Amino acid sequence: MDVLHNLNQQQQQAVTAPEGQILVLAGPGSGKTRVLTRRIAYLVQYMGVSPFHIMAVTFTNKAAREMKSRVETMIGESIHGMWLGTFHANCARILRREAAHLPISNNYIIFDADDQVGIIKNIIKEEKLNDKQYRPYDVQAAISNAKNNLITAEEMIVETQRDRIVQRIYRKYQATLESNNAVDFDDLLFWAVRLFEEYPAVREAYSRQFRHVLVDEFQDTNLVQYTLLKHLSSFHNNLFVVGDEDQSIYRWRGADYRNVLRFTDDYPKATKILLEENYRSTQLILDAATSVIDENLHRTHKQLQAARNLQGPKIILHTAYDDRDEGIFVVDTIHRLLDRGKAAGSDFAVMYRTNAQSRLIEEAFLKAGIDYRLVGAQRFYGRREIKDLIAYLRLVHNPDDAVSFNRIINVPKRGIGEVSLQSILLAAQKAQVSPGRLLLSLGLEKEKSALADSLPSRILPKLIYFGEQFLYWSEAKEELSVAELLETIIESIEYENYLEEDSVNRDTSIDRLANVHELRRLTYEYKDSGLDTFLENMALVSDQDTLPENTEAPTLLTLHAAKGLEFPIVFIVGMDQDLLPHSRSISEPEELAEERRLFYVGITRAKDQLYLTRAERRSFFGTTSTTLPSEFLADIPSELIEIAGKAGITRHHQRNTDYAQFRDNARTTQAPSWLDFARPETRRQPEVDPIYHIGMRVHHAMWGEGVVINSFVDDGEEAVDIEFKETGLKKVLASIVKLEILGEGENHV
Repeated sequence: MDVLHNLNQQQQQAVTAPEGQILVLAGPGSGKTRVLTRRIAYLVQYMGVSPFHIMAVTFTNKAAREMKSRVETMIGESIHGMWLGTFHANCARILRREAAHLPISNNYIIFDADDQVGIIKNIIKEEKLNDKQYRPYDVQAAISNAKNNLITAEEMIVETQRDRIVQRIYRKYQATLESNNAVDFDDLLFWAVRLFEEYPAVREAYSRQFRHVLVDEFQDTNLVQYTLLKHLSSFHNNLFVVGDEDQSIYRWRGADYRNVLRFTDDYPKATKILLEENYRSTQLILDAATSVIDENLHRTHKQLQAARNLQGPKIILHTAYDDRDEGIFVVDTIHRLLDRGKAAGSDFAVMYRTNAQSRLIEEAFLKAGIDYRLVGAQRFYGRREIKDLIAYLRLVHNPDDAVSFNRIINVPKRGIGEVSLQSILLAAQKAQVSPGRLLLSLGLEKEKSALADSLPSRILPKLIYFGEQFLYWSEAKEELSVAELLETIIESIEYENYLEEDSVNRDTSIDRLANVHELRRLTYEYKDSGLDTFLENMALVSDQDTLPENTEAPTLLTLHAAKGLEFPIVFIVGMDQDLLPHSRSISEPEELAEERRLFYVGITRAKDQLYLTRAERRSFFGTTSTTLPSEFLADIPSELIEIAGKAGITRHHQRNTDYAQFRDNARTTQAPSWLDFARPETRRQPEVDPIYHIGMRVHHAMWGEGVVINSFVDDGEEAVDIEFKETGLKKVLASIVKLEILGEGENHV
């Protein structure tokens, strides 16, 4: 197949670019995956580059599989030897090969987010710290942020007592990882960069091997990833990156769109190519998207042009009476289009800013009897039964994995409670072995083991029996496939019986057993791979990797999860100030710019028709408040908008909205907080006198002492914001929550 077939002029320029640093800024729907795969094929077929000398980096395993399939189809042969995968997968491979230079051995395991937080919780408990003041998730985020900026615990900047304590936790956390022969996700990249910086010969070996390094979704890279790419391409200086700063929406997890600017600064002679022809959306949708994103600064303007040469229908804007009515409008519209045969279920996507918004939409689907699929619900790999069985496999693979040991020592129940577990851990500590090694010793030597005398006699027989099972699995892992090993473990511990007895009802039992069967099915895909490969892939799998390939149901998902997807008909709900843009972004220009990019991504997922909906009233923390339209709506020209007529209005609210007034309201919105949602001209007068005032000290039986920081009356109810000393901010209804007034005055917690 001719790799230049059906490419437009800009795409051809990118695919055939000469060696060197190449920056391809690809607008949404402009065929960036096509360009990236064709570039790889061009390197192999026309430039004679061996796949062994190419590294291509993506952000999901799914994207890597799709890229590999496309390239092999194009060139008609296998690309065996190419390093094609995610940043984390490629780095995991490097670390296993170079473990001799690292504080871990090559059979290390990868702790997931739950494992990481669990370790931090234990450290906070050991340090006798207040877990409300040092929240485990916040500490984990601080450690992750440090690693993403290539900062060790010793290198952290310490300016406050809190910094000093977080540094101490970081130090103990890292020591725990190393004692378990484990890494976290951030370590995979962190250690790879450290490896290259501390061992120049290793860096040169890899940079010599990879004559060409190609990167997808470059705008989503962080500092450690950017540094890694510089090292990998340092010898041949051939770095080909594809991205779009307008679609950088992961700042909250470290992504930095400014890497695009760094690239042009670090490589002033780099070739810059724009992809502006869109193969997805109508021109009207593209014009709306452009009008929104052009308000952002520090970006490269792209004039998106629809390849379909179709103007398309106007964007439908609907204002619902309240958030429940909003969900009804969405489902009624979908139902009507399905009944008329104008669309299939899979044509629809409903997108929202936060997961919490899905509940009322789901209720509307359920009442209408329409199936849907929910993206962002609990991941398959996060379910308890799956984590249990993977923990067994992890412990068999690495007996020093104390986190997995702690998880499964009493699953299924073996009569080993918290006190017994502490006895086991203490015995292992005194013997200077891991709990897993202790178990292997008991399985091998039974009562003759030197460790047997240090364990309570009550649990010794149970531990010996479990140790014998564990020893058998450990010895058999080299002979058995992953599927056979998993089946052996399930049968040995009678795990399915345990699930049936442990489940609250039959439906729950059926669901959990079905999950186990799905894991069984998955292991058969690794018949030609080892246990280490299986466990690594399980740790690196992403949310989008778990999506079903085909479904006939409408999709419900957050705007963040929508990245990389497309649908003929898209609903973006919650177009209200403080929802989109989110209230937390209002006062921070960079955060607000990212919210605008998020809206831009949502708009450009739509191929044929876009609906924008909002609600005049929303429930917040038990009270209903009047909302203001999103300021982003003011950026869309009125000629691109059609207000939903009476046929599109739900039964509760028969009123058209004047778009000019709508835009005026949005443009004059001065970033109100959720407490100030009500428009001054429409807000109801208080029907009761407020009891609580700003600065008033109050006491609650469970939350303790606090200070009122805001109070207002709406719909006849007094809503109060209280900052409690121990439990933080609470938003409550005065008529429901019992509060004791301690005193007046401008006091602060």
